[in-house]
Amino acid sequence: HRFGSVESDIFLVGKQLLVAHDPVELDPTRTLESLYLAPLAARVKANRGSVYRGQRKPLQLLIDIKTEGASTYLELDRQLRRYRHLFTTYAHGRVFPGAVTAVISGDRAARVPMEAQTVRRAFYDGRLLDLLAPAPAPASFIPLISDNWTLNFTWQGVGTFPEVERQKLRGIIAAAHSRRQKVRFWATPDLAGPARDAVWSELLAADADYFNTDDLAGLEAFLDAHK
Repeated sequence: HRFGSVESDIFLVGKQLLVAHDPVELDPTRTLESLYLAPLAARVKANRGSVYRGQRKPLQLLIDIKTEGASTYLELDRQLRRYRHLFTTYAHGRVFPGAVTAVISGDRAARVPMEAQTVRRAFYDGRLLDLLAPAPAPASFIPLISDNWTLNFTWQGVGTFPEVERQKLRGIIAAAHSRRQKVRFWATPDLAGPARDAVWSELLAADADYFNTDDLAGLEAFLDAHK
């Protein structure tokens, strides 16, 4: 579908990072390595250094930690080191681009071990509070600002978008962009129809960087129609 970001939910079970959205879906054969890391490595090798054939654009791998953040991240970091050639890397104050950029979301406790590292192969998914902080973290640590749409906006795509909320949305995105950070809202309407299209249209007009959806074909068609 030509998108530049995918999301994987992970649980730490023993020493394994299992991929599932809910605990009842856990399967020891469905690991982060087997479903994402190894296939991405093979793809990048086949495409001579890129996830996308003939294109150098990076893929964002958004990893949503569902178990305790610090311990899960430490195991994740160990696994990412095995695929160090794949990933954008922060090292001693500098960022070295790679074919895949890992961004860590989910349990907030992952932030502590991440901030302590002088070398890491992942970045942190911030929240609006991080954008508004008196001394905000740089884009070299927080390249992405994400938050829950329903906690910040009352409008769900029905009727007119209140102008005060439109200006709030555009202000958030402009502030993030001024710091070289990108913006994502989750919990936007995701049922096909006019309400979803209305919200997507406002996000597009405001220059939002990522749209959250489970309907990949629907978003692809929408974006193609709004080039």
